[in-house]
Amino acid sequence: MAVTKIHSIKSTLHKSVAYICNPEKTDGQILISSFACSPQTAEYDFRFALSKTKGSDPNLAYHLIQSFAPGEVSFKEAHAIGVELADQLLQGKYSYIVTTHIDKEHCHNHILFCAADNTDHRKYHDCRETYRHIRKLSDKLCQEHNLSVIIPGQEQGLKYNEWEAKKKGKSWKEKMRRDINDAIVQSSSYEMFLELLRSRGYEIKGENPDDSSSKYIAFRPAGKERFVRGSAKSLGTEFTRERIIQRIEEHADALIQEQMSRLRKKHPIPINAPLPTALIQISEEKLKNRPGLRAWQERQNLKIAAQVFAATESFAELEAEAESYRKASKEARDKIVNLDKEIKTLKEIIYYVNQYEETLPVEKRYQEVKNKELFERKHHTELRLHEGACVVLQRYGIKITKNMNAALFQEKMQRLQMQQRQARQELEATEQAVQAVNAKRQVLEQYLDRECANVASLKKSAPEM
Repeated sequence: MAVTKIHSIKSTLHKSVAYICNPEKTDGQILISSFACSPQTAEYDFRFALSKTKGSDPNLAYHLIQSFAPGEVSFKEAHAIGVELADQLLQGKYSYIVTTHIDKEHCHNHILFCAADNTDHRKYHDCRETYRHIRKLSDKLCQEHNLSVIIPGQEQGLKYNEWEAKKKGKSWKEKMRRDINDAIVQSSSYEMFLELLRSRGYEIKGENPDDSSSKYIAFRPAGKERFVRGSAKSLGTEFTRERIIQRIEEHADALIQEQMSRLRKKHPIPINAPLPTALIQISEEKLKNRPGLRAWQERQNLKIAAQVFAATESFAELEAEAESYRKASKEARDKIVNLDKEIKTLKEIIYYVNQYEETLPVEKRYQEVKNKELFERKHHTELRLHEGACVVLQRYGIKITKNMNAALFQEKMQRLQMQQRQARQELEATEQAVQAVNAKRQVLEQYLDRECANVASLKKSAPEM
């Protein structure tokens, strides 16, 4: 699990860079990565990009922190996740530094990025929507790395110490959530839910959904002084009044489905009937308070699903087909990852070629003037940026010439981006194919016993007498 937070930097940019790059916190500066800047020249790089923007926005940079649960991830993997987050969030437009601090029980990433982008020269817009995007990207990366994630809504506003207490089972709010969940699964109606919770010592107010004066339901366990709202901010979206009522109804429906499933196993449905063209669809409004109609719909759709097997030789065939699509999907994904790395490198090269060209006139004048000390004091930023651009380009094996041409690198990047778009289309097609096969297999596994499926397969392959 990773907890994220972000704040703007309006001054003392050099102090922020020094803090996040502290060797004692970053394993001797091993856990530091950057894009379109370096820890040594970041302040100059940022101010150079900011000088090209318009407007009175005072923000110089943004400081994003991504914290992991203790012991859940290695330092190296945490750093890799931080770099992936920066790349996916900033899309190669903003200069950034990513460092991983290991001086506390829980390792955490610091992502410091310039408030101005290097391509359109626009300022980063920090708002609730962009923060939700950060949270979504962070959770997605945690899932990809097999880490725990924050379930949307259920952990909103959760502080680190409260999350840690929750994981250890000591949070009184978490105990309240468990009690509410238990009451939901034991209740067949909302009234029964309220009665069960009160029997456990809870005081409840705002429980009436028709009472317009009470926006939230609120709970107070025995021994506590204050009520806790059933809101997205306090307990999570699963514990609002409306969602509790909905969950009780869903649980009651699930019990009915379970009973019907037992009946289906006792009375198998034949699969040799003509294959229907579609499932029977009836609106939820028409099904409301009509259990007989709902049961008829379930029976008919069950027959339809059972006959899907007529177009399939066996489960082994479906699994082989799914495996071939998964393999193609992995190849497309690996290709996208490799192209991402190449494109990222080219973006940084293009950035430094442009920086080299823009600062070259100052460097030429510096070589010509007699009073170099005075000139350097006046043009310190441009000279440092020119020097930094030369160092990075040489590191990438780019030969420094008087007439550097960023257009050549731009053309190459456009070709790679076209290949990347094609690879993404291939990935989307293969993933859709995998989903289609899995859905078909899921239907068969749900409605047909595997032994029955194998018998049907044998019947298909048996010679006619």
